[in-house]
Amino acid sequence: MAAGKTPAVELEVRGRTVKVSSPDRLYFPERGLTKLDVVQYFVSVGDGILGALRDRPTTLERWPKGVFEGAKLATRMDSSGDAFYQKRVPQGAPDYVETSRIAFPSGRTADEVCPTELAVVAWAANLGTITFHPWPVRSADVESPDQMRIDLDPQPGTDYDDAARVAPEVRALLHELGMEGWPKTSGGRGLHIFVPIQPRWTFTQARRATIALGRELERRLPEQVTIKWWKEERGVKIFVDYNQMARDRTIASAYSIRANPRATVSAPLRWEEVADVAPNDFDITTMPARFAEVGDLFSPLNADGAPSADGGQGYSIQPLLDLADKDERDHGTQDLPYPPEYPKMPGEPKRVQPSRDRDRPR
Repeated sequence: MAAGKTPAVELEVRGRTVKVSSPDRLYFPERGLTKLDVVQYFVSVGDGILGALRDRPTTLERWPKGVFEGAKLATRMDSSGDAFYQKRVPQGAPDYVETSRIAFPSGRTADEVCPTELAVVAWAANLGTITFHPWPVRSADVESPDQMRIDLDPQPGTDYDDAARVAPEVRALLHELGMEGWPKTSGGRGLHIFVPIQPRWTFTQARRATIALGRELERRLPEQVTIKWWKEERGVKIFVDYNQMARDRTIASAYSIRANPRATVSAPLRWEEVADVAPNDFDITTMPARFAEVGDLFSPLNADGAPSADGGQGYSIQPLLDLADKDERDHGTQDLPYPPEYPKMPGEPKRVQPSRDRDRPR
């Protein structure tokens, strides 16, 4: 062992021994929080984080040097960075780490970590994972989403409170369609609403259903909501990010830590709390006590046979697909742009920023 290096710590995690190397490495310097604090946090909310990830292909957002001032996350456009997304299972993974093969829009495949027990979460946290990005599918059928994830994304000039004002309108619309949603903070300024759906539709259909929901919200709340893909068109509104339902686009799981100095976490909420809380209320120092008090508020999403109007597994998105058909008939609506790294998709409109579109009427 190198001089001055802190010995590894071994944690017992539900029958597994997980080694935490460099346990005193500062991961969140402004809070004095270490790698060991991060691993122990995930263990403390074990049923919650495992419920959010169990049997789901999961991308790991790894910050092996911690979240320090000036640290940046590598992107598709810039591979340099202090942190990165790990889509393929890391080499040397323990034999209890299961994987699931998924296909990207490019057609390439990868074997992603597919957590089945809490020790996998602790092992990944030891590698620097602070945010887990599970796909909205189960390993038994990676082509059929079983969750519709509604991302209320505040644009410049708006914040969490604006998203919180929109959220009840989302719920009211879901109720009109015979559905229910479960809200959580994003860990940043936004709000996420998860809806369990029957795993019988494709990603394309689930995305189309989300677009239909976003368009209806935009009609009802034109001064508050936008579904415009191009930032220059969104204005000071809440953007319903429909492309979060496209293949290979994921949302931070419930109980994940976010890469900010405070170490906030994505916190499941009761509906009656949405308007009264703030994202900073939930971090890795406060969430364990809250979890001990209220339990996993997202547990209905994770159980087999999640609640639905007809007693089946999840809700039908057919009412939203019918709404999409009606929009097309009555308003001439078309598909909306996909993210830039996607191949051109069938029925997709021109993927060009409006201000750069030479064919656009002036």
